[in-house]
Amino acid sequence: MMWWMRRRSRTICLSLAFITIFLHLFLALVSLSTYHQPCDHSLPPKTTFVRDLARTNHTAVGIRDVAEPPAGNAKKDPEGHPSVWPPLDAKRAESLESDLSKLEALFDHPLYNVPSPPVPEDDWLLKVKPKIEASEMSSQIWSDGYEDIQWNRSTDSHPPWLRFHLGISRWQLYPHHDPNMEALTQQLAMHRIVSAVQKSGGTQLKLVMSFPNYGRAMVKPMRQERDDETNYNLYYFSDFERHNAEIAAFHLDRILGYRRVPPVVGRLVDVVKEIKDVTTDRKLARTFFNSPVGNVCFYGQCSYYCSTEHAVCGRPRNLEASLAVMLPDLSLATRRSWRSPWRRSYSRSKLAKWETEADYCSTVKKTSPYNKGTRLVDFMDMVILDFLMSNMDRHHYETFEKFNNNTFLLHLDNGRSFGRHSKDEPSILAPLEQCCRIRLSTWLRLQLLSSPQYRLSDVMRASLSHDPLHRVAPLLSEPHLTALDRRLKTVLETVSRCQKHQSKDGGGDEVIFDDLARLKDIFTPAG
Repeated sequence: MMWWMRRRSRTICLSLAFITIFLHLFLALVSLSTYHQPCDHSLPPKTTFVRDLARTNHTAVGIRDVAEPPAGNAKKDPEGHPSVWPPLDAKRAESLESDLSKLEALFDHPLYNVPSPPVPEDDWLLKVKPKIEASEMSSQIWSDGYEDIQWNRSTDSHPPWLRFHLGISRWQLYPHHDPNMEALTQQLAMHRIVSAVQKSGGTQLKLVMSFPNYGRAMVKPMRQERDDETNYNLYYFSDFERHNAEIAAFHLDRILGYRRVPPVVGRLVDVVKEIKDVTTDRKLARTFFNSPVGNVCFYGQCSYYCSTEHAVCGRPRNLEASLAVMLPDLSLATRRSWRSPWRRSYSRSKLAKWETEADYCSTVKKTSPYNKGTRLVDFMDMVILDFLMSNMDRHHYETFEKFNNNTFLLHLDNGRSFGRHSKDEPSILAPLEQCCRIRLSTWLRLQLLSSPQYRLSDVMRASLSHDPLHRVAPLLSEPHLTALDRRLKTVLETVSRCQKHQSKDGGGDEVIFDDLARLKDIFTPAG
């Protein structure tokens, strides 16, 4: 009897074991069928917005329009994925609306709308030829992918990049209220790319992209996350260039009222379709490869960071980049490169003269072209821009040769800006501290931007929200925006110290260069 009971118990246990195994197998098969459904490549949490952005059929976004998420009932893309962006919470949306109001009020302020006389004919950089000979037309080499030229003397027939070139004058790259700006930024952000080659020269990888209407853009790809701070152990000349720094520099230059940085727009570029498949640069083409996780990468050829260890990679094909409109070709408008008097030594052990000579500025003031005209205060404008965005890499600057020494300075190559928000670099401000000279219009605008009504961080946040890449993530983090306000306060305090110091010596008025004096008659009522 006991033997029979033990056998029956063993049978029951075996039956239960078989049932358990069967249930586990059944659940495993169900789960396996679910996991075999098509899915995307795994992406880090920070890059999911990039993937979503690549799938969205965007409407054109100009400099005037905020890069807002589409409506909740947005259409689906060809792959069937909903094109819906995470909406801003009420508090952030209200804050952004307030910032946009501040930006609009700032650009409507009289300091940004100072009347100026008509531009003399000789003060335009380029002119349209009165008549184009047939021989000149026939010499044009037509390429696949480009549009047939239908231009004439009417500006309405010109593409946006050409209108930008023809609008460059002796004193600025573009006017304050430029009707062409929206079309130009749309071209950079949306137009089809027909060619991509590596730009020669420079220390890091840069590309030149061409559009069907013969426009071209300088492209700097994303090399690191936007929130990454520069390593404290790196020298300034070893830092990566940042795509978002180029974009932010354009907006900051515009907010300061300079208009000396060529328009820059952020764009998501398809590494395969818009670079690899359209490049005619064999050296660049040979550097493409797929990373171990399936991302398409390339590294080009340059002095620094052009290797497989420092490759530029899409996610898996989409790459953030800054696109800056190209200036007129050097054959049409030559530029002169000037060595900065306050250039750094670019040495780990040596100091530059300005770092060791207390009276260094006195020597500069006696040297051409800083001894006359507006060159010195133009340089101070650039110094203030560089200090606000912490750019230590201003070793040279350029001007258009046509205008000789009587013209503005081009604020080019700002990729090493906005590297650190937690530390300010006071040495950038050395020219202002040593020379104690600033133009009146700049001084007044800086004071304006320090007031709560036009706070620099707020209007900068609003301006950057117009860029298409704002849809992915803010182009500058909040700590960087906070640093702008802090550094602006330092600039104002520096000028105030200069005024106090000069007033003791009986020369306080020499700190401020009155560039608005010529307009006093305009503001003075008749009679």
